[in-house]
Amino acid sequence: MKDLVKYLSIGLLAVTLAACQQTDSSSSSGKTVKVGILQYVEHESLTAARQGFETELEQQGYTIEWDYQNAQGDQSQLQTVSERLVADSDLVLGIATPAAQSLALASTETPILFTAVTDPASADLVESLEKPGGLLTGTSDQAPIGKQVELIKQALPSAKKVGILYTTNESNSEVQVKQAEAALKAAGYTVYKKGISSTNDVQDAASSLMSTVDVVFVPTDNTIASTMALLGQLSIEKKVPIVGGSIDMVKVGGLLTYGTDYQKLGAQTARQAVKILSGEQPARLSVELPEHLELYVNQDMADKLDLDLSALTTN
Repeated sequence: MKDLVKYLSIGLLAVTLAACQQTDSSSSSGKTVKVGILQYVEHESLTAARQGFETELEQQGYTIEWDYQNAQGDQSQLQTVSERLVADSDLVLGIATPAAQSLALASTETPILFTAVTDPASADLVESLEKPGGLLTGTSDQAPIGKQVELIKQALPSAKKVGILYTTNESNSEVQVKQAEAALKAAGYTVYKKGISSTNDVQDAASSLMSTVDVVFVPTDNTIASTMALLGQLSIEKKVPIVGGSIDMVKVGGLLTYGTDYQKLGAQTARQAVKILSGEQPARLSVELPEHLELYVNQDMADKLDLDLSALTTN
């Protein structure tokens, strides 16, 4: 009888311990997660990436306490906001290169994700795309510039001069400009570059460039992206099409692109966040390139420029 009581007691203890473990696991999964977001500037692509990230992470079943901050392109705000976000958050997302760089400098232990960063390695955010090392990983928005050049040839077969409009103090833009210049020259185009330092320079720089070239290429540049409506008006006025680095840019004022869907890129980044919140280390999670690239034509702009782009293909 004593043995029976002994075995029953052991069995009850095992059941109790299992129930406690289940309760702990359940309460852990239901825990509120604090997620900070630092967006460098307000424009369609970056906002779409943020919305995609937020929606996907919430759909994964997390209860999230969001802390969203927008630096509005003001470099002086980045450090103060970054320090607060990394101190108060379980995980932080940096949207665009300057935001990610500022968070990287501020954090000593809080994991950081980034998105809408063209070249994370040259921006010193990671050691390499395959093995990031440190506290950061995320998604690159780099579009295949070679495809953009092919589209220019298809859409505008008589074009011979291509202008590149970009911001001189954005490292992601400089990387793309070098790639675009090389690809365009290899394809036989004469290339004209025009750099700006702020949105105040856009109208004069674009007008000057459009008076010289047949088509303008703009990379995924944060400053340029925030002025695409203005550039679209100039494009119609000068009859010079704009090939944009991203779909969101082209929707506002460009003609066409083969580029990144930023909302889907944000969702892709959120799936990396799930892995980190589940215990994986950013250092071991490879930086990912966009899973979704697509041809996008702004038909309204094509009509206003009297262009038939129905035969375009990315094959």
